[in-house]
Amino acid sequence: MNQPSPLRRALGRRAARSLPPAVLAAVIVAGTAACGSSDTSSPGTARSTRTVSEEPAVSPKASQSQRSHEDFAASVSAEAERNRQKAVATLKGVKGKGNAIGDVSVSGLAVEPSEQFRSALVRVTNPTDKAAFYAVRVDFVDSSGKALDSVVLGFADAPPGRMVSQHANSRKAAGVKTFPRIVQAERG
Repeated sequence: MNQPSPLRRALGRRAARSLPPAVLAAVIVAGTAACGSSDTSSPGTARSTRTVSEEPAVSPKASQSQRSHEDFAASVSAEAERNRQKAVATLKGVKGKGNAIGDVSVSGLAVEPSEQFRSALVRVTNPTDKAAFYAVRVDFVDSSGKALDSVVLGFADAPPGRMVSQHANSRKAAGVKTFPRIVQAERG
């Protein structure tokens, strides 16, 4: 009985015929060595051992944090408050506008009259070659120039040569057309 070789079964007749003779011979030798030999008496017979390990019953999952979204928000809020307090302390000793007034810009953000706060986007660009802490005071002034509220922001580790931003929000200036102004900026 003429059975096709394992190679012919695997590759099919056309695929086996299209292989160059040297490649076909190498595949046959490798296949014979991997399958073992029925002649166990000759020394040096190649034998192949295949080890298959079982799949774990349950695949490992990424560990989930025990922190809730509220915990994360509280942590971020606490960090922002620490930066703000550091900025307040930094600005207490500053006379005039500070050493970084040119590194800071501000833009008022449009809000609906019914919203409960006024907001401004404060941008800090650190021109130095190392990270720095920035303390910034923003006043919300009305059309007559009267300051309705003053907000202090702390920018921790502003990267060198890059811009970072934060929102300054005022509840006291809510419902009134105000203009944000940078009053002080100090690089620490």
